[in-house]
Amino acid sequence: MNEFPGLSNPSDVSLLLRAYSEQRWLTSELLPVLRELERPGAVPEEQLGAALAYLEVLWVDASQRAAETDEAFVELNAFDHGPSRLLCERARRYNAAVRRLRSSVGRRVTRLTDVQEIAARHHARF
Repeated sequence: MNEFPGLSNPSDVSLLLRAYSEQRWLTSELLPVLRELERPGAVPEEQLGAALAYLEVLWVDASQRAAETDEAFVELNAFDHGPSRLLCERARRYNAAVRRLRSSVGRRVTRLTDVQEIAARHHARF
């Protein structure tokens, strides 16, 4: 299957690139917005709805990126690893770290966008 036995299969490289792209996007695009929304009083009350809507849009984008990374992971698992086993394992470990980041960010987004939680925070201010 592989003409060059010392080289990796495209599936491990694909997973590494997808996971890196997802991690980079989460930390540079979504997390700054999330952190600002988590800071009490950082977003004026009149802008809170728009900021939360923007966070939800970012989370939809993050979910699409996660699906692409997960698809690359499935493709890697379907591959007979052979000589590129080391890179495959590194790709899996990196992917696992990105999944943990995704899960952590997801819990924080859910907490901020949960309607009941928003109402409780709003009533606590007044």
